[in-house]
Amino acid sequence: MFFATTVPGATRRTAAYPASRMLQRMLDEAARGRQNHAATVEQDETSTTLRFDVPGVTREQLSIGVEGDVVRIQSLEGAPRQYQMAYQLPQDIAVASSSAKLENGVLTLKLVNQPAQSQVTQLAIH
Repeated sequence: MFFATTVPGATRRTAAYPASRMLQRMLDEAARGRQNHAATVEQDETSTTLRFDVPGVTREQLSIGVEGDVVRIQSLEGAPRQYQMAYQLPQDIAVASSSAKLENGVLTLKLVNQPAQSQVTQLAIH
């Protein structure tokens, strides 16, 4: 005579379902990982430097926009490869002092920090 534990069908489904869902999520993230472009970030007191690979596009096929403390990079329509990234920095960006360079498929952005402006206003005493 053999003794074996039995598990109701509903319990087996809930136990197996998360495992298959985890596997599917892992595979989805791996597939997206090929499209995810993590930047190499170097930061000092005055600026932040972002570097990342964008092979297959020219500088005319890239658009870089800066709004406050957010920088957005995307490839334009018709580019052989599509890129779309956005990074939020801890401080506003001084656009006039910042620069971008594309060399051998590596985009380097040197984003200069905007100096903090004092919001203090002096009131006249009457």
